Amino acid sequence: MALSAADRRLLAAIETGLPLVPRPFLVVGERIGLTEAEVIEGLRSLLARGVLRRLGIVVRHHELGYRANAMTVWDVPDEMVRDAAARLVALPFVTLCYRRPRRLPLWPYNLFCMIHGRDRARVEAEIEEATRAAGLMGLPRAVLFSRRRFKQQGARYTAGWPAQGEAGWTTSIAGS
Repeated sequence: MALSAADRRLLAAIETGLPLVPRPFLVVGERIGLTEAEVIEGLRSLLARGVLRRLGIVVRHHELGYRANAMTVWDVPDEMVRDAAARLVALPFVTLCYRRPRRLPLWPYNLFCMIHGRDRARVEAEIEEATRAAGLMGLPRAVLFSRRRFKQQGARYTAGWPAQGEAGWTTSIAGS
């Protein structure tokens, strides 16, 4: 996919995160010579073209006091996954829910759900509530509580890009 120099500047400007200010797109624009409206339109264009799939935040749960974090996985019949996932994401304490392919014979699970909590007992109760609400009682499952943290960061877009002036770098920003 062809990216203009303006696209590349915008991606580079957001890959370490947006500034925590009332108007983050204004600040990003000031850094790269665009208006706030141009930054917003540029991000919309990148989303529409599939360069970006979504914009989101990385929450550092531990710093917020959430120390009991559990990924619950279920082996759900394929015809039930969509409905079960819809029920899970409707729960206020479910922070992430997605489907993945099974990796048989060692990993039979295909539905994943993350719950962050301040204490283990509360998270365990919420797992039971989620299991009932999604109609997943009696299905094989595993509960995986986090034991250590890894570096959390958003997507990196510029790794592997050629340096400016090397083959592949777009130097013209006409029309951007």
